[in-house]
Amino acid sequence: MPGANGLGAADMLSSMDVLFLLGADELDFSKKTAKFTVYIGSHGDQGAHHADVILPAATYTEKSGTWVNTEGRVQMGNRAGFAPGDAREDWAILRALSDVLGHKLPFDSLYALRKALYAAYPLFAEIDDIVPGSVDDVAKLGQMQGEMTRTGFASPIKDFYLTNPIARASAVMAECSALARNNFQAAAE
Repeated sequence: MPGANGLGAADMLSSMDVLFLLGADELDFSKKTAKFTVYIGSHGDQGAHHADVILPAATYTEKSGTWVNTEGRVQMGNRAGFAPGDAREDWAILRALSDVLGHKLPFDSLYALRKALYAAYPLFAEIDDIVPGSVDDVAKLGQMQGEMTRTGFASPIKDFYLTNPIARASAVMAECSALARNNFQAAAE
């Protein structure tokens, strides 16, 4: 895990024997050296092509979720439909896998998982509220070490229409991408 004694995603690709990819498709897989890779995702993109085992997951419209938006507001969404075939919500896949591996996670429903999340991180229970930060938090950020460079900001998005696995699997988005690319080339000439 990234953190004090952990690894970043790029380092994980080149130093782990077993690698679990949870919807991880935006990585440079040319550096992957893991002997065994499990992919959990919905659209069989880059991560799936580098996996030994694929566990089908529900798309974002097929699962309930909790997230924090860019303004700091915790939000909750409910699934719009059920996943097809054997696809399951991410939490259910991890829960079933934990049981098979003999380290059963302490929840067996989304309700129980959210209850544990809220107990460990009460901020996530503040649905649709913005919890104000403190001056002390800003001061702590100011004390953090880092290195400034003169490198300019650059967008990592090379093609607006193909920014994620769902878009890359869409014939409509592929057509939009081709049209935009052709228009860009025509304007450059």
